[in-house]
Amino acid sequence: MTSTSQARSFDTAAASYAANRPSYPTELLDAVEELTGCPLAGARVADVGAGTGLATMLLRARGAHVIAIEPGSGMASQFRLNLPEVPLVRGDGNNLPLASASIDVLTYAQAWHWTDQRRSVPEALRVLRTGGALALWWNDSDSTVPWIADQDARLRRLFGAEDSPHDPMARFRGLPPELDFVHRHVPWTRSVPLDMHLANLASYSDFLVLGKEATSTFIAEERDLLAELFPHRMVKEHYVVSLAVATC
Repeated sequence: MTSTSQARSFDTAAASYAANRPSYPTELLDAVEELTGCPLAGARVADVGAGTGLATMLLRARGAHVIAIEPGSGMASQFRLNLPEVPLVRGDGNNLPLASASIDVLTYAQAWHWTDQRRSVPEALRVLRTGGALALWWNDSDSTVPWIADQDARLRRLFGAEDSPHDPMARFRGLPPELDFVHRHVPWTRSVPLDMHLANLASYSDFLVLGKEATSTFIAEERDLLAELFPHRMVKEHYVVSLAVATC
């Protein structure tokens, strides 16, 4: 399956994505403001690959004037339910439906890796004003936590990725060399019911293309394992947001 098809697979699970996916800590937006040198309040921000609006919601709460860009019909519909007052335009990072030099900060929350950098880099440079900033970030489970490392190992076995050990700098590898990125890691946690943790797992793109039967089998086995670790059925999830910012 192509990366585009895998990205669009989220449309089939938009409601679950909105209900169960983790958001982002306030410290992330603090870091975005620090590294861009641009207060978000009053800034013209385009959130590309906005999905159901997890990042858009936080950017708007900071006072940014946000426009959302989203290619998927299912995700766009869910976004409109969550944030009906925020402008939403259908499109993607390879062909941004934005005027040139019109944006102060261009954000990609867990979406940059779905783009073709041969097209998305020139598009980012086109729509950003002089001195504007491109901010990319990814939310990943913190594999330095033992139970998460064990779960990640089971996931790698399931998807045939045993040769892909935890690499804290992985998200920063392959970024366009023509842009001078600065990096930051932002750790954070949330506590959620076990079923919510499992529903979040099942919303990963790899599971969405794996198939219902294989997904259900894995999730059932994972429920049994985690119920022993978390007898009160509340899971403390640990995350690290990898943030990369380039000023243009």
